[in-house]
Amino acid sequence: MVKVLHLSDIHLGSGFSHGYTNAETGLNSRFEDFVRALEHCINRALDEPVDLVLFGGDAFPTATPPPYAQDAFATQFRRLVDAKIPTVMLVGNHDQFAQGQGGASLCIYRALGVPGVIVGDRLTTHRIHTRQGDVQVITLPWVNYSTLLTKPETEGRSMADINELLLSRLRTALEGEIRQLDDTLPTILLAHLMVDTAQFGSEKFLAVGKGIAIPMTLLSQPYFDYVALGHVHRHQVLCQNPPIVYPGSIERVDFSEEEEEKGYVLAEVQRGATTLQFCPIPARPFHTLRVDVSNVENPHEVLLKTLQAGNLEGAVVRLIYYVRPEQMDVICQDDLQTALHLAHSYRIHVELVSQLAHPRVPELGPGRDLTPIDALKTYIDHHPTLQTLAHDLLNAADALCTEAEHSIYFSPTPGELVQTDSMTVGDLEGEYAALENEPIANQLRLL
Repeated sequence: MVKVLHLSDIHLGSGFSHGYTNAETGLNSRFEDFVRALEHCINRALDEPVDLVLFGGDAFPTATPPPYAQDAFATQFRRLVDAKIPTVMLVGNHDQFAQGQGGASLCIYRALGVPGVIVGDRLTTHRIHTRQGDVQVITLPWVNYSTLLTKPETEGRSMADINELLLSRLRTALEGEIRQLDDTLPTILLAHLMVDTAQFGSEKFLAVGKGIAIPMTLLSQPYFDYVALGHVHRHQVLCQNPPIVYPGSIERVDFSEEEEEKGYVLAEVQRGATTLQFCPIPARPFHTLRVDVSNVENPHEVLLKTLQAGNLEGAVVRLIYYVRPEQMDVICQDDLQTALHLAHSYRIHVELVSQLAHPRVPELGPGRDLTPIDALKTYIDHHPTLQTLAHDLLNAADALCTEAEHSIYFSPTPGELVQTDSMTVGDLEGEYAALENEPIANQLRLL
């Protein structure tokens, strides 16, 4: 049995917009959160101790991380080297230069010959010696279209055809690795990819157009004792036999991951039998507060009570409230900011509710079956300043309605006049002929 710690999607250097500069260190507070999360994982690997650490890819948000991010990453993984715990670092889509061409940011560890560190930047099988015996790890880095699209054989093909071609080649290459396996040793597939049955988050859109969804049938093969995945930030177990697992990311990148629990996986891998445990990390909480105060008498008081009732201490907070334009003056932004002082960081978004979306007089809203006169009466009843003009307004409206009943109107058939009340068809034709002879200005007046 080989004890494995499986983590992925560190993204060291992400989420700076949700932090602030720490005056003591000069570093962004969210960067320090990500470092603490990584340190938490490495501490557990050392405390167990585990026999093998698998990193599923995406060490940084880009393939060209700043020096201080590289230093923080290397400092933590150096602790595994010192403890003689072998580590496999898989190349993810964020680790690749130019969509897979020209190496990856993690390749420096291979170039420097760091003992016990294997960089998985190509599909191949590694036989790794651990304290509990040997284990086989097949590395499958991020697969994209870039190389295949430069081949003449893809010219003129649809993306669906290219998908099939890429999957066919991947299936053939993976089968080639499987044929060379030692069936007496535990086998792990370490892959950075999107499985077609996974529940995706924001990472699906970050990689759109660059990768393909891998069918579950390609991974759920009896040759594997554990399938360790990276790329999807939400922890999930896609299959039990063999275990196909996304550990998820170790810290929240943005509010799209607000409800996701963050952590890593501890697995005990042996031939034909693997057990696993998800281990949560105390990641920085994200909270969104949505408050509609557009229909309350004291919107400022309601907002303050909402903030006081929320568990905001140390959290990244997003306050979104909905108000009418005339309510803006009664809401004090300084009071809101004071109420949010316990939060790690916060954003306040104001959404104006258009008055056009609601009738000024509820009785005149959609679905009311009122005659024009009844509608006018209702409107006048809701406007005291019109009471003195009510009689004249209603008489004028009644006259307009009566006149409209005797007006000329056209039927759906172009050019056909229709008789109204006592007027005959001949009368209408005469009126129409006279109208045709009138100057444009007079025609408009008569119409």
